[in-house]
Amino acid sequence: MTKKEIERKKELARLYYMQGMLQKEIAQKTETSEQTISKWVEIGRWATIRAGVNITRPELVNKALGAVNKLLDQIYQSQDPELICKLPDQLAKFASFIDKLDKQANIVSTIDVFIAFDKWIRHRASFDPEITPDFLRILDKYHNIYINEHHS
Repeated sequence: MTKKEIERKKELARLYYMQGMLQKEIAQKTETSEQTISKWVEIGRWATIRAGVNITRPELVNKALGAVNKLLDQIYQSQDPELICKLPDQLAKFASFIDKLDKQANIVSTIDVFIAFDKWIRHRASFDPEITPDFLRILDKYHNIYINEHHS
């Protein structure tokens, strides 16, 4: 198999993965070993990218704030001095988590823009002869490279 054919399979596998397909299914559809798919997922950080697409920052912040609220209720209801003393450290950890979410928001925004652009360009492909399948593969490849270089 040529390097170009392998790259095409890899790009197709990545598209399937981003759509939520299981690695075993991807291996079957692309006629590639499950080990190879797993390696591509790990090296390309596909899981992180897919999570950035599927889990929004507001959802995570709301869950974190809900956990803080639950923690506060439990501590104040228990009136346990030891738990109350640990509270500032636990709150600091939640604050740090939310701060990290702010930094990760950039990758989510980037992916959102790429997804919107991909939908637009794929629609245009139905009537624009310059937008070929090869062009779309190349575009997708450079989206992936950009994300990996700017959000590592």
